[in-house]
Amino acid sequence: MSSSAPARILVVDDDPALRDLLAEYLDANGFAVEAVGDGAAMRRALGHGMPDAIVLDLMLPGEDGLSLARDLRTHSAVPILMLSARGEEIDRVVGLEVGADDYLAKPFGPRELLARLRALLRRASGGTHPNAVSAKSAEEPATERRFGPFVLDLEAHRLLRAGVEVRLTGAEFDLLRIFTERPNRVLSRDDLVDRLKGFARDPFDRSIDIRVTRLRRKIETDPAAPAYVRTIRGEGYLFNPRGEAT
Repeated sequence: MSSSAPARILVVDDDPALRDLLAEYLDANGFAVEAVGDGAAMRRALGHGMPDAIVLDLMLPGEDGLSLARDLRTHSAVPILMLSARGEEIDRVVGLEVGADDYLAKPFGPRELLARLRALLRRASGGTHPNAVSAKSAEEPATERRFGPFVLDLEAHRLLRAGVEVRLTGAEFDLLRIFTERPNRVLSRDDLVDRLKGFARDPFDRSIDIRVTRLRRKIETDPAAPAYVRTIRGEGYLFNPRGEAT
């Protein structure tokens, strides 16, 4: 994705009125938008090139959004913002578990969707894209962070294990970056939400726990007995760069 080109967004929703509204709103805010109505049309659009982010409705005719997101995650880390008319917690949890980076319940305000998309693009590009919200931090002077056999390359926005890339989604990368910024410190779920998104969450939102689980699958030898990202019962999570299990 060129730093001078507008971010390309693929909107997948079977509601023509909402599709047109989102396409018009995102276009007015500097994005290049393609909008389609189902999974088959989405696959045809992807055949012409991967977008910078996908807005994907959960309930679609034919193949649903969960199946499409799961399939996308087998070969791409493209940021996925999932939409659902139901807005039930189980939908949000399952959506995140299959690989969506964020979740938005209908009805929603277009400004909130815009903020979420920009946050996803910031994570995916390291804040270099003009459509992304800048997130430079004085706490990040180094361009690489090392732990165990891993190197987190902040400039290239990738994780290497013994020189081999470990594919992370934008949300997983951002979560790991936050952990490596604050080693050996307990971070509550609210702390992590504030640093990841900057807006409030439902008190019963399990998205942080799900993202930690997904990250552990990528970096832990045994995700059931994590050595790097440890759970501190009743408090939150602690990142131990030495990889010492308890």
